[in-house]
Amino acid sequence: MAKRIMVVEDNDLNRKLFCDVLRANGFEVEPVADGEQALDTARRVLPDLVIMDIQLPNVSGVDLIQQAKQDGALRDIPVLAVTAYAGKGDEERIRDAGAAGYLSKPVSIMPFMNAVKSLIPA
Repeated sequence: MAKRIMVVEDNDLNRKLFCDVLRANGFEVEPVADGEQALDTARRVLPDLVIMDIQLPNVSGVDLIQQAKQDGALRDIPVLAVTAYAGKGDEERIRDAGAAGYLSKPVSIMPFMNAVKSLIPA
């Protein structure tokens, strides 16, 4: 059975790119454009991995990661944070929130897939 990955990304082009690459690599994908729907969608589909944009309108990806880690149903799902804001201390702050992986944008395909495969339980 294919592993399911939820992609939380408000940018249409980035979301489509991530989803297309993941599907091409044999994953099922659950795209989410609105961060405010992310936790409800995660509870409904229980993905094997969440790819989380950090800069979302109306809600911070860091806050969503923290909320997911406090939710019994979502706590054990690994999160790969993807952000254009890769300033000093950002990776540490994002990992402290509970992200298992971190990539800065722009994202290249090979590092992206390597990060995904490293976080998906076999």
